[in-house]
Amino acid sequence: MRYLTSKQFEKDFRKLTPTLRNKVLERIEIFITNQHDTRLRVHALKGEWHGYYSIDITGDIRAVHVYIEEEIVQFIAIGTHGQLYR
Repeated sequence: MRYLTSKQFEKDFRKLTPTLRNKVLERIEIFITNQHDTRLRVHALKGEWHGYYSIDITGDIRAVHVYIEEEIVQFIAIGTHGQLYR
């Protein structure tokens, strides 16, 4: 599987601490290897995020993605639960 990132995701990513950036990269690597890894808690989103999915980075940090094709996902945004789902 391959992944792409949106400009918003890249902007959000740059705002994170170095420790959180490393955690994000670690979780994305896990996701690319095994989308069903239980540590990620992958789940579909509802409401205005319908059609998108989320993975857990830490307790409150989430990364939102969408499937472009069967083997290509694009990470759209990253932030706390409150920042993303207000």
